[in-house]
Amino acid sequence: MPSSELIEQTILEHQEVVEKFRQQCSGVIDEMADATVECLRSGGKICFFGNGGSAADSQHFATEFVVRFTRNRGGLPSMAFTTDTSILTACANDFGYDSIFARQVEAHCQPGDIVVGISTSGGSPNVVRGLELARQMSVKTFAFVGENGGKCADFSDFVLSVPSPVTARVQECHLVAGHLLCDIAEAAFAEKPSAIS
Repeated sequence: MPSSELIEQTILEHQEVVEKFRQQCSGVIDEMADATVECLRSGGKICFFGNGGSAADSQHFATEFVVRFTRNRGGLPSMAFTTDTSILTACANDFGYDSIFARQVEAHCQPGDIVVGISTSGGSPNVVRGLELARQMSVKTFAFVGENGGKCADFSDFVLSVPSPVTARVQECHLVAGHLLCDIAEAAFAEKPSAIS
């Protein structure tokens, strides 16, 4: 396939998925945003985790909350459970890779917090275990998943299920949703003073 044809096909596919995403997922994004603002106003934090590209998204979203998205304001408490190589490797070595997020949920989370498990398949065992433990601990749970939801959906209070089986299209919509959560939360805290300029 010529590159020009691939480009056109990919952009058209992206547009089609984004339109379905808009129609099917706007409501749950709004609910997630309300829960996020409520969590932050109550002194809670937002914790993200996932594998591969979803690990990168976790770090990206946590950064937008802590530093800023588009507005200067005080930092909002958020963290990604994908960044500490000592924790990840020790936990994988001692308890198995499937435990790397659940262990951090156990250590860092409490009722009033939110965990966001990101898995394009919805079936990543370590993401499922992290969400499952968070649910047992009465921590609110969000799942960012693909079209079937997978096991992640079984342990999530809110499920963002992108209507596509294509990993790249799912990730693109996850990025839009994460940016929207950041943008809406940031607007709610626009007047929060910052200790740094």
